[in-house]
Amino acid sequence: MAFTVPDTELRYRASRASGPGGQHVNKTSTRIEVRWNVAESASLSEDQRARILERLHRRIDSDGVLRVAAGERRSQRANREAAVRRLNTLVRGALHRRRPRKPTKPSRAARERRLERKRRRSAIKQHRRRVDADD
Repeated sequence: MAFTVPDTELRYRASRASGPGGQHVNKTSTRIEVRWNVAESASLSEDQRARILERLHRRIDSDGVLRVAAGERRSQRANREAAVRRLNTLVRGALHRRRPRKPTKPSRAARERRLERKRRRSAIKQHRRRVDADD
């Protein structure tokens, strides 16, 4: 399922980015923090909301808000796009359901190949042993 968080539910906050960049980074607010209120989102079903809250509980604050920040790029627009992309990736990952594994048995041929490899390896190791004078 390719869920995308609606832009109308996102809130943005700009701040000064850290790290190298000289004068540019010291005077412009290019770091963007995107906030999405998972607890009150109208675009989620109750099942989806519960799944996101459970899977991303470490990243969601007590008010039910998921925050993602980006400050690697020099422009606010690029950081905004990166943060939204990151948020959508996180949400899709949380909503993804893994298919249950069907237990299978190895085929007879596979078991026989495995045993043959073990016999061959055992023979190799047998030949490495010290030879007795009696033999």
